[in-house]
Amino acid sequence: MRRILHNEFCFANQNKLITREVFMSHYAFYISDGTAITAETIGHATLSQFELEFEHITLPFVENEELAKDVVMQINKRYARNGNKPLVFYTFVDQNLKEIIHHSNSVCFDVLKPFTHDAEVALNVAATPKIHRTHSIKEHRYDHRIEAMNYALANDDGQTTQNYADADVILVGVSRSGKTPTSIYLALNYGIKAANYPFTEDDMDDFKLPAVLKANKKKIFGLTIEANRLAAIRHERYANSKYASIRQCRMELREVERMYRGSKIPFINTTHFSVEEISAKIMSEMGLERYNY
Repeated sequence: MRRILHNEFCFANQNKLITREVFMSHYAFYISDGTAITAETIGHATLSQFELEFEHITLPFVENEELAKDVVMQINKRYARNGNKPLVFYTFVDQNLKEIIHHSNSVCFDVLKPFTHDAEVALNVAATPKIHRTHSIKEHRYDHRIEAMNYALANDDGQTTQNYADADVILVGVSRSGKTPTSIYLALNYGIKAANYPFTEDDMDDFKLPAVLKANKKKIFGLTIEANRLAAIRHERYANSKYASIRQCRMELREVERMYRGSKIPFINTTHFSVEEISAKIMSEMGLERYNY
């Protein structure tokens, strides 16, 4: 009996060790002599394919050898903690900085290298890398994004409707359905002038599209959400209120979705989509031009 118990104990502890090893922290570094946005984007997209937990470390503006050597120390410190080589996604113009990073205890990915090489072959032109070129202020597109952000903030939540003629899109929906974060994301990332207009309980009696929106109907895109999710979001803001009750949420959503269909307004249920996905769907369906590069 004791032997069996001992074996069971050993087996149990062995399982614990295996479990600890499986869930041991993995580290991912995103490094660049610029903003590191490109390295982050490609790195995150790659790692999202794996059912593993990562600690993410982003280090932008690594622009000289001293900073690069400091990064190597940080990488090696993470490696020493558990023996797992960190994954390093980087974009560098300076070849010397690349070589320094490659001397770390890590697995390195030059995220632009395969694309740049293939593009050189296809275009029969040599690439001319330049620091800060990818996410710099250039031409008129940066101005578009700043102007769009100012527009989104000034035309948030129906606080004014006088500038709707200038809008690229007008997002509508009940309170807390995702209009404001989507408007800001569209402005900041794509340079889209997005106004948003809330439908309230007062609108629900004999619900029709307000005149100010009817005049700009081609620009309207509707958001909706599942009632349970909406109630949970509202409860965090106003707990135990009529506003947050499941009955109120169901009523508002029912009337709004009925209006969308009756007025032939395109709409999306935001419940299971991120703000990035919602924005991409709006951009695609409305045929909006991007101003992000």
